[in-house]
Amino acid sequence: MTAMYGPDLTFLGVPACDLDEPSTWSDAQVVILGAPYDGGTSYRAGARFGPGAIRQACYLDHDGSRPSLALGVDGLLDLQVKDAGDVMMFSGDGQAAHAALEQAVHTIAAAGKIPLVLGGDHSIALPNVTGVARAVGWGRVSIMHFDAHADTGDSSFGSLVGHGQPMRRLIESGAARGDRFLQIGLRGYWPGPETLRWMADQRMRAYEMTEVVERGLDACLAEASAVALDDCDGVYLSIDIDVVDPGMAPGTGTPEPGGLTSRELLDAVRRLSYELPIVGVEVVEVAPSHDHADVTAMLGSRVVLEALSGFARQQAEKRGQLKPWNRSEPLLHRYGSAPLPTDT
Repeated sequence: MTAMYGPDLTFLGVPACDLDEPSTWSDAQVVILGAPYDGGTSYRAGARFGPGAIRQACYLDHDGSRPSLALGVDGLLDLQVKDAGDVMMFSGDGQAAHAALEQAVHTIAAAGKIPLVLGGDHSIALPNVTGVARAVGWGRVSIMHFDAHADTGDSSFGSLVGHGQPMRRLIESGAARGDRFLQIGLRGYWPGPETLRWMADQRMRAYEMTEVVERGLDACLAEASAVALDDCDGVYLSIDIDVVDPGMAPGTGTPEPGGLTSRELLDAVRRLSYELPIVGVEVVEVAPSHDHADVTAMLGSRVVLEALSGFARQQAEKRGQLKPWNRSEPLLHRYGSAPLPTDT
């Protein structure tokens, strides 16, 4: 376990592991990686400190256990989650940093585990998805991308690699298919028409916030999930914290007003992790130096927990240990509480 910045802490106290020693994570179903890199930022830097902030952001004991009230499972214990620490990623050398991350993610995915990467800026989507695609199948992984920005630009300040370009690079390489690339939460004033035409030519599907509000997030998620499941072998969740309105998540490098609420994002991640065959997750663009009262770091931590709890519930039901999740069931019914008249 190694941290690039700050103390060596695992995510909420889960056991540490060493990727170079497979025996230390062979029993894990999910392996957490830190990607402390923000050399791809185009505005405010600081996401290199995101992994440490996400790992620490919780007022409960860091005891490696988090039972979910909603789902009735413990995502950390039930999945035997391990934390492999930070990949060494010098922000002054993007090529070397991305190569190191891609290899680490591929090592986890090739072993049949789910890599869960704590960013870092969104340029890390390129090595993350590439590493998963090398293991699962080239062009066989659908992308569910939550973001205020499309990240499909061609270049930034003359560079082809940055946090505004990874989705274009993934499609150009063939690691991901444009027609299985679903983006949710886009808004604002970028990108321009030329880039949007390129996206349309790739048959990408972008749910801009006007459509999300008009149709409802649930309807958009249901439609996007159906596409993601078609002719693919797994789904990768890419979650940029700036998909949430900066009033609720100010600690990010490129805040864009008018986003999802934190509640909507948590519900969405929980639902998709419960319903879909997830093969990888990233939570990116948490920049604690721009945060207020740790609210963005706390949200990032809860996004991770919702994803883990969703996986755990899905698996428990497949094993026959739990009945299908009833979203409208009162909390205490499963513990034997007698229903009130209003509970029926």
